[in-house]
Amino acid sequence: MLTIDEAFRKFKSRLELNDKEQQNASARQNEVRDFLETKFAVDRSFLTGSYKRHTKTKPLKDIDIFFELGKSERHYRDQAPEVIIDAFYTALVEKYGKPAVRKQSRSVNVDFGVVADVDDNTDYRVMSVDVVPAFAAGNDYEIPDTDSGKWIKTNPEIHADKATAAQQAYSNEWKGLVRMVKYWNNNARHGEKPVKPSFLIEVMALQCLHGGWQGRFDYEIQSLFSTLADRIFDEWADPAGLGPPISNGMDKVKKERARSMLQAASREASLAINLIRQGRNGDALKAWRALFGPKFPLS
Repeated sequence: MLTIDEAFRKFKSRLELNDKEQQNASARQNEVRDFLETKFAVDRSFLTGSYKRHTKTKPLKDIDIFFELGKSERHYRDQAPEVIIDAFYTALVEKYGKPAVRKQSRSVNVDFGVVADVDDNTDYRVMSVDVVPAFAAGNDYEIPDTDSGKWIKTNPEIHADKATAAQQAYSNEWKGLVRMVKYWNNNARHGEKPVKPSFLIEVMALQCLHGGWQGRFDYEIQSLFSTLADRIFDEWADPAGLGPPISNGMDKVKKERARSMLQAASREASLAINLIRQGRNGDALKAWRALFGPKFPLS
């Protein structure tokens, strides 16, 4: 039987992207990039978001692709954010069909029709991508935000640098812990995700995971759930110091729901830890599986 440490390390490995998934992600994003470059003047396009920061969890979906538009497209920057979102939406519908394309506040989502099985496997295929139109603004970027009706600044390179620094400061376990909590956040039993956007978990973890790696996944996870619950009502700024607070994505009601579910997760983690103290290793594995979902191993 697996020890708890072995189970968590196997869980961590299962949430990491393997070569086949990276190859499919590359093929899909190149397909989207090649098509949009026939519709818009694109200076450059690149992968960003949690995929680029290596904090993306399974099943693999909503991979962010940034499209830095050229000078000839600058007229879009002088218009309301929804204009460029509408333009990207219309172009992508032409290729993928209306049912597969969805407008979001800062991007356009393309769903490839891949469905995860009961074990959250997708046969190594990417489920969807998020296409983000952007303009260079010095060393930063401006992207549309239809919720506020404004263009907002961001810098994904700064986000990536902060994640790398956190990983190094936490004995290279920080990203694994973040992926685990993101996977919990995606658990189908929740219905709507408790914490939105998922990036907020990562932003909070920059502060909530502190003091260095203590060598126990179960203790670290229990403590992280508890701290996230305690601080979900805090304002969490954009780590790049450019855009609006990341915590603006949830109102009071949603934050109350998130706090309640994070507190419940902390209690479930404590019960699982107590099962180990009682020598009930098999029951502890089942408890962690119930908390996280099918990717957590029982053997």
